[in-house]
Amino acid sequence: MTSRLPSRLPSRPASRLAALATTGLLAAVLVGCGDEDTAATGEPNPATRTAEPSATASEEPAGEGEGAPRTGEDLDVAEVATGLTSPWGMVLLEDGGALVSERDTTDIKLLPAGDPGRPRVVATVEAAEPTGEAGLLGLAATPDERTVLAYYTTAEDNRIAAMSWDGRRLGEPRVIVDGIPAGATYHHGGRMLVGPDGYLYVSTGETGDVELAQDPESLGGKILRYTVEGEPAPGNPFGDAVYSLGHRNVQGLAFDDEGRLWASEFGDASWDELNLIEAGANYGWPRVEGTGGEPEYVDPVAVWRTADASPSGLAFWDGSLWMAALRGQQLWEVPLDGAGSGAGADEVGQPVSHLAGEYGRLRTVTTLPDGSGLWLATSNTDGRGDVRDGDDRVLELTR
Repeated sequence: MTSRLPSRLPSRPASRLAALATTGLLAAVLVGCGDEDTAATGEPNPATRTAEPSATASEEPAGEGEGAPRTGEDLDVAEVATGLTSPWGMVLLEDGGALVSERDTTDIKLLPAGDPGRPRVVATVEAAEPTGEAGLLGLAATPDERTVLAYYTTAEDNRIAAMSWDGRRLGEPRVIVDGIPAGATYHHGGRMLVGPDGYLYVSTGETGDVELAQDPESLGGKILRYTVEGEPAPGNPFGDAVYSLGHRNVQGLAFDDEGRLWASEFGDASWDELNLIEAGANYGWPRVEGTGGEPEYVDPVAVWRTADASPSGLAFWDGSLWMAALRGQQLWEVPLDGAGSGAGADEVGQPVSHLAGEYGRLRTVTTLPDGSGLWLATSNTDGRGDVRDGDDRVLELTR
């Protein structure tokens, strides 16, 4: 059964001033959580308005009424690799192998095709400085796989570096973007992917300085779009690198088969979000958390209580979005009922929970190049999980 979750398609602002003219003058004070995956430890941000949506993915406990999330049991799970340390970014290669970044060791490991259970280090990003949620984060690759891009934290900022890839080792990192805020140990964003248009999409966090998300001059709390050489992509809505604004901490980006961009985002005290991203749109943080109904901001298409999600990676496969949950320790499947059929993008199906509690915290999910399934990385060695034998691991999910 399909239900309409809270949603509203964005109206595209004509200019930077139009995008920001109605954001208000409230001063936000950070008294919420510093964790990427725990609820606020104090009072909610007083400048943030939250409004309970009419339907969510987690309104009621499972089995108690129409609002309860469905549980899926139709996935086959196979272990690909074990013994990883805080895996974060993942690039699946056409030959069947994968590159995986480890946040806390700052190593990039190759899971070789044909023998992925024997990872080996192919590069160390020595400039990366891990602390808290910072360190070596997302990876992306150009379509020809000759260049790999890495997002990482230094003492001064977050940066993106490009490295050559010859199938065996990565070349020396060459910084192509710097100056992304990194003023705290949390909320760094860090997800990257090359879109169907050939441009690099990058998510950034507001590093706990909530007003950066609404600041037109800051790269924090945004989704950015660059060429793969690190220049602002032509056609960006504000003439710089900013593609959308008003984000708290996006750690998941995915394109569906209609070419639409989706993002999973950590909330603060109440609601985590799945958003449909449009160029130039404002997603409301810190003025709104969850569904606020404010005309100047774009509401999410689905929300979760923070205990049920704390979302990180996002992928599109088999007609659905797949969202990895850290605190929620489950993989959420969100059917896109209109994908490929011309139906409205504001229609999504009832979210389905998979693997609840089976593998602990789930960080990254990526679609196999041939479309046959997903690879999923756990995140139990990052200092917040219960480490199990074999952690952290990469799993292959098929139907």
